[in-house]
Amino acid sequence: MADAALRLKDLVEQLLGAPLPLRIRAWDGSQAGPPHAPALVVHNRRAVRRLLWRPGELGLARAWVAGDLEIEGDLYTALDLVAGLVWERGEDARSLLQALRDPEVRAALRGLVRFAGPPLPPAPPREEVRRRGHLHTRRSDKRAISHHYDVGNDFYEIVLGPSMVYSCAYWPAPEPDSTLETAQRDKLELVCRKLALTHGQRLLDVGCGWGSMAIHAAREHGVSVVGITLSHEQAAYARKRVADEGLTDRVEIRVQDYRDVADGPYDAISSIGMAEHVGSKRYLEYAEDLFRLLKPGGRLLNHQIGRRPRRDESAYSVDEFIDAYVFPDGELAPVGATVAQLERAGFEVRDLESIREHYALTLRRWVANLEAGWARAVRLTSPGRARVWRLYMAASALAFERNRIGVNQVLAIRTPTSGTSGMPLRARTWN
Repeated sequence: MADAALRLKDLVEQLLGAPLPLRIRAWDGSQAGPPHAPALVVHNRRAVRRLLWRPGELGLARAWVAGDLEIEGDLYTALDLVAGLVWERGEDARSLLQALRDPEVRAALRGLVRFAGPPLPPAPPREEVRRRGHLHTRRSDKRAISHHYDVGNDFYEIVLGPSMVYSCAYWPAPEPDSTLETAQRDKLELVCRKLALTHGQRLLDVGCGWGSMAIHAAREHGVSVVGITLSHEQAAYARKRVADEGLTDRVEIRVQDYRDVADGPYDAISSIGMAEHVGSKRYLEYAEDLFRLLKPGGRLLNHQIGRRPRRDESAYSVDEFIDAYVFPDGELAPVGATVAQLERAGFEVRDLESIREHYALTLRRWVANLEAGWARAVRLTSPGRARVWRLYMAASALAFERNRIGVNQVLAIRTPTSGTSGMPLRARTWN
């Protein structure tokens, strides 16, 4: 058949109820769609079978990770065009079910089934998580963290650059004049200033990653730091960095669950890009544990990605692609829900700063790093894993830019019974 692209284009447009803004180039050499638009390259019939067996985001993700689909042209432009159809048209599952009632669409699907090849579902790519057991137990959290962070320290060095900070940087204006490393240093310093760290204090860094926050706080502010992570690879890397900096007397890196920390109280706690892993059912427990570990008057800086709230929160479901390939068991909550849980745990929330645009800029730099080191990244992991990260980070950059998701720094205090918070009357002295 020499018209696969045209038939695919017609079917997609019937399902969407709108013109397809991308070109399609199919395995038989045929092309259809706007001639100057980025192309969705469908390499084989297996891509179609993946979509037939799992319509929607997960089927597309499996085809992308397996290399059955790719984008020819600018990735951001292609994703932005698709986002305009999906994100702004509401829940695509409802649209799909409605389209399937159309006799013409059902006829087109029958034709698609006939030329898609053997009627067996292709096996998911090996990079996909296999679910086992209950969510957010100590064991399942450790397994989820290992899937995401134990990809290899060398791989993360390619993506993150020398700073090895895996969270939103803090960019000056104008942004093009700053390096990623400078912006990440500025973010770490911003956290330290919000926590009002002073020489001799104890800091707990929850989800310490590769040790960047712990090292910065100890070196620049003279505090003693305990950094905890569930990733053995991260811990080994962080310990070496601490030793190389000559800070082993002030920084301890542990492989430990936050629920098992028992050596409080601490003067301050930083949690940067970790709380997304906690889960809504465990979030109050997380907040209560951090409250317990702080001394009266101590400060918590909770840096966390949040999603936009929905009118019907009961209808919220996690992103299938991210859950299966990127952050297993991760959940995003609206910032209002996060603040409410912190307050329920006993914290007084004193400041909230949204730095959404900063994360979009950071992700675009990470994508550029990955693309520049693509061949090595593939050798260190797998072609599928590298494709997961490229798609995930590029799509996330657009989600931040379009205000689909945000990132917030919440400063909270374990206010003493006297009510003396220790906060200055003009709080934002860190700006």
